[in-house]
Amino acid sequence: MRNRLTTAPGSGRDTDAPVVRTGSRVRSKPTAPVGRTLPRSIAPGDRSGSAIRLLLVDGHAVVRAGLRLLFESHAGLTIVGEAGTCAEAVEVAVRARPGIILLELDLGGECALAILPELLAACDGVRVLVLTGLRDADLHQRSLRAGAMGVLLKDSAADVVIKAIQRVHAGEAWIDRMTMGRVLADFSRPVGPGDGDAAKVSSLTDRERQVVALIGEGLKNRQIAERLFISETTVRHHLTAVFGKLEVSDRLELLIRAYRLGLAERPAPGR
Repeated sequence: MRNRLTTAPGSGRDTDAPVVRTGSRVRSKPTAPVGRTLPRSIAPGDRSGSAIRLLLVDGHAVVRAGLRLLFESHAGLTIVGEAGTCAEAVEVAVRARPGIILLELDLGGECALAILPELLAACDGVRVLVLTGLRDADLHQRSLRAGAMGVLLKDSAADVVIKAIQRVHAGEAWIDRMTMGRVLADFSRPVGPGDGDAAKVSSLTDRERQVVALIGEGLKNRQIAERLFISETTVRHHLTAVFGKLEVSDRLELLIRAYRLGLAERPAPGR
């Protein structure tokens, strides 16, 4: 059975730290004080210069401690800061310059949805992945429309959370088909390209159109490569060309543009 993210009943204090036993001695593991960045010299899990820099934003210290224990054993992830409130999240994001912000929407009565634009503007290239206990489909959709690159529930398996972080860091969206269908249902029926869009669409090659259509089906690069009998490197080259021609910056933006322009078939909200 796979490990799942679990926490002890109740909430912990921000001064609490996970404890490790070494022989007969007991010592606390280094943690990032809430609202502060974690010094590079003691950043847990940072075993390579290319580690994904994470900012944990959650109002409960015990949840942050659980996530920290999960991530610090993974060589590809390093925690550069923690925050427990909206104000702290923005402040730490500016200082710590994370690559991924793992964001709980409910911060002790504050709704983090309001600070999403500020978090995205905090540093170049940062991406937000919502990890929440709230099962509010409307709030999830609003988060995606505000710029989040994915939504996960806190009862997700640990390996799923890590995979989602890696995918989002690579520029992919982490959204299940049902959620994507609901988000796209907010748009009107797909419209034909306008004058500017028509030129962009016509500039796509047949192969590039095939790649876009398969992304619309939810396929990853490896699956697209297998379907089209090409290499993953070639798929990435096609995507780079498509991003430039359609003037989009990531897969989520590409999906929305493709559905609206009729380049991909929209999933039904109930699928």
